[in-house]
Amino acid sequence: MAGLTNKLPEELQSLRERGLDALRKLPEADPDMSSWIAPSSSKDAEGKQSARAAYFNTYGFHVARGFVSEGKAAEMIGRMTELVEDYWHPGDPAQPSAVFRTDSEQTSAQGSSDYFLDSADRVHFFAEKDALNDDGTVKTSEKLLALNKAGHGLHQADELFRNYSCSDAIKDLVKDLGWNDPVIPQSMYIFKQPRIGGEVTSHQDSCFLHTEDVSTGEPRQSCLGLWLALHDATVENGCLWVRPGSHKEKLRRRFNRNPEYFAGDKTKPQMVFEENDEAPEVAWEGKLPDGSWPPPSEGLFANGFVPVECKAGDLVVFPGTLDHLSLPNYSDLPRHTFQLHLVEGEREGFKWSDTNWLQYSGEGEFKKFLPIRK
Repeated sequence: MAGLTNKLPEELQSLRERGLDALRKLPEADPDMSSWIAPSSSKDAEGKQSARAAYFNTYGFHVARGFVSEGKAAEMIGRMTELVEDYWHPGDPAQPSAVFRTDSEQTSAQGSSDYFLDSADRVHFFAEKDALNDDGTVKTSEKLLALNKAGHGLHQADELFRNYSCSDAIKDLVKDLGWNDPVIPQSMYIFKQPRIGGEVTSHQDSCFLHTEDVSTGEPRQSCLGLWLALHDATVENGCLWVRPGSHKEKLRRRFNRNPEYFAGDKTKPQMVFEENDEAPEVAWEGKLPDGSWPPPSEGLFANGFVPVECKAGDLVVFPGTLDHLSLPNYSDLPRHTFQLHLVEGEREGFKWSDTNWLQYSGEGEFKKFLPIRK
C-alpha cells in the first residue's frame, strides 16, 4: 500500500506484496451490482452508484484512505489514554475485572458476565486474557497495556468519539453505501497491544449485531462496520484480513441471549450461539483457518482471505456478513482502532432483534443519525 514504508522482515515483506497483488487482481467492480442493504438504495436518480458503492457491493468492503487526519487519530488515542487513567482501576473491589476473548472460550467469558452485558450504553474496560493476576490487578507496570478493548457506548458517553461517530463524513459515506435510517448500537476501542495482542478469529459482525424484518420477524441483516485505524495497521502488527465476496453468504450463526438463563435458570450461560443450518459451513468458524499463523499465512490465502493494510486515519467499511479476522500482534508496535457499528432503522423495515446480547436498559434508544444530509 502506498504510504506504508516501514521496513519489514523478509517473510512479512513477501506477505505484504502477495496481499497487494491479490487485491490488484480482483476484477473491476460491477457498476450494476445490487446494493447489499437494499436493491437500488445506493443508486442515484439515474440508477447509477458511486465507484466506492460499486466496489463495496461487489467485494464487501471499501477502504477510505485518509478518512480522518493522523492528528485526529492521535487525539482519539490521547483521549482513550485519559479515560483509562481516570476510570479503569483493576484490582479495586468496587469495580469488576473482566477479560475479553474471541476464541472458543468467548461464550464462557462474555456469556457469564453482567459487566459485559451492562456495557451497552456505557464505557467498560476489558483486559487481555492473560493480562490480570488472580486478584484482578494487572501484570504489567502500565495498566493501559493490559487492555483488550473498551466499549460499547463511547459514541454516547464521550464527546470526542460522539462527534466523530455522527460527523458529516460518516453520514455522507453511509448514505452513499445505501443506508437511509441508520442507528448506532455500539462502538468499541480495540487496543491490539504490542507482543500480547490476541488474534480475532473468523467471524461476521452480524453474528453479534443482528436485525430482523420489521413486518415478518424473519432474520434480515443490516449491520455496517466502520473500522478506523488509529495507528498504521500492517501485516506486522495484526491488520485486518477480509474474504472478498463473502458478504453475499448467509449469516452462519447468531450470538443470542439464552432464554433459559433469562427465564430464571442461573445455572445456564447468559449467552449462546445459535447455528444457521442454511448457511455454508466453513471449517474455520470461530477460529483461524489452518495455516494462518505464523507467516507466510498460506492457509489464509488458500481460503480466499487477503490482508488490508492501513495508514493511521484510514477507514475500512464492510457489511455485517463479510468474513474477516486479524492475526496476533507479537510485534513491538501498537495497533489501536476505533470501531463503529450501525444498523438500518425501522423506517426502512428493519428491527433490532430482542435476542441480541446488546440491549439498552429502561427507555434508552440507539443513537440516530437523522437527518442524514442529502
